[in-house]
Amino acid sequence: MRRKKRRRLAKASKHIKIKFTYIKYTILALFACLFFVDGYVPFEETGDNFFYVTLNGQAVGSVCSAEKAEELMWTARKNIASNRQEMTFMDTDLFVKGEEVIWGKLDSEEVILANMEKVLQGSIRETLHKSYTVKVNEYLVNLGSQAQVEGLLQAAINRYSAQNKFVVELSQDEDKEFNILTAKVVEKTDEVVEEPKEDYLSAGLDKYFQFDLEKEEEVEEEQDFQDFTYGLLDVDFAERVEIAQAYLPKNQITDLNVAVEQVIKEQETATEYTILAGDTLSEISINLNIPLDRIIELNSDKLESVNTPIRVGDTLIVTVPEPELSVTRVERNYYEEIYDAPIEYIDVDTWYTTQTEVIQQPSDGFRKVVADETYENNTLVNREIVKQEVVLEAVAKIVKRGTKTPPTYIKPISGGRATSGFGYRKAPTKGATSNHKGQDWATPVGTKVVASCGGVVAKAGWGKGYGYCIYINHEDGSQTRYAHLSKVLVKVGQTVKQGEKIALSGNTGVSTGPHIHFEILINGVQRNPLKYIQ
Repeated sequence: MRRKKRRRLAKASKHIKIKFTYIKYTILALFACLFFVDGYVPFEETGDNFFYVTLNGQAVGSVCSAEKAEELMWTARKNIASNRQEMTFMDTDLFVKGEEVIWGKLDSEEVILANMEKVLQGSIRETLHKSYTVKVNEYLVNLGSQAQVEGLLQAAINRYSAQNKFVVELSQDEDKEFNILTAKVVEKTDEVVEEPKEDYLSAGLDKYFQFDLEKEEEVEEEQDFQDFTYGLLDVDFAERVEIAQAYLPKNQITDLNVAVEQVIKEQETATEYTILAGDTLSEISINLNIPLDRIIELNSDKLESVNTPIRVGDTLIVTVPEPELSVTRVERNYYEEIYDAPIEYIDVDTWYTTQTEVIQQPSDGFRKVVADETYENNTLVNREIVKQEVVLEAVAKIVKRGTKTPPTYIKPISGGRATSGFGYRKAPTKGATSNHKGQDWATPVGTKVVASCGGVVAKAGWGKGYGYCIYINHEDGSQTRYAHLSKVLVKVGQTVKQGEKIALSGNTGVSTGPHIHFEILINGVQRNPLKYIQ
């Protein structure tokens, strides 16, 4: 009985041992499998091996290394940028926290990328749009595309090329190191089928010389008026146009229609006009489309009235309507016109430049003309006659003119306060004139008085209402007078230089107080001294 019982116990013990061993190995096998299942991290005694990733404060998943997190973030940024035409700025605050684990479940790269892209899309701070900056002198305008740049520049030349005969081309500026484009205007041409090239050598020298002679004959043959092609010959921009690519906020990019309005709208610009032979103020006014009184107003220091003489080579300030981008063009035109012969000058070295004498009056001529005319915007700047046929010869105007520089005038005292000016005034005291013929400066008695211009003393002494005074004659026939002096320091017949001391100021004669009275006489007539003093 006992033997059977011991046999049953031994058998049961063996069964329990086998079952325990099976369970043990099963658990070990399952545990081992965890190290080979995709997405789990095996245990390694090397420090942190499991990393939690946050981007801009939001959890996006877990990875096996900090380097992998960085790699995935840049991939996410690249994916967003590749789907946008604009330059995009976004926050990328990446935070990785590592820990050492026996095993852990990792997120797939696809999930992490999707999470990162979602976070980055929501953190875009600013978008810069690809644009083109057009620079003309100091003027800048930003446009959204290269096509808009071409449209803007084309609008500028289309004002003068109604048939779109000329078009704008953009090309790389070889003078610039960076990616800068420049614009040029070219004539639009139809597509030409290129003919097969002929072997020059096989054609023989006879054919070459025959071609050369025919070309020479064509050049020498004079064209008649009806043989010319008239109209627009050439168009170009007057200023250098530069285009640079940039990335800008949308609010800094100008609408094309607004840009066209800004660039081609004419604005008054002050500029200088150089007087040419045969010019008159009225002709300048007509040619530049500027009212005559406006020209006189702008040049009040040079012009007293429409009758003020003007000299070849002198300059006048004029206002010319000009757009931001100026266009030059050349037109070939036919005219039947009345014309003047150029003025012929005879220089006289003993005369001053203020002296002229007409010795032959002009007479108009009549001619037929083919002329190439260069315009800047709407202003004619050059005219070249290609062919002319004179029907009636013009007679030139012949003028004798002086070459000597006339004397100059300086203020006769240093300092002083301007009081009575030239012209009408209320008589300041009994015996004084109401038609004041000079300029007065109040100054203390004894102030040094100098010669305004070099010359010969014609009078030095008492001059009734002038008190003590000095008259000086100058070599161009003019005369200066100095009055109300306290002391005269020169004698009649004495030659004095400009700036030389000649007297002391005073209060003599008909005078209301210490001052100097100064006159300039041109051809014996008093003129306003302030218009002559330098």
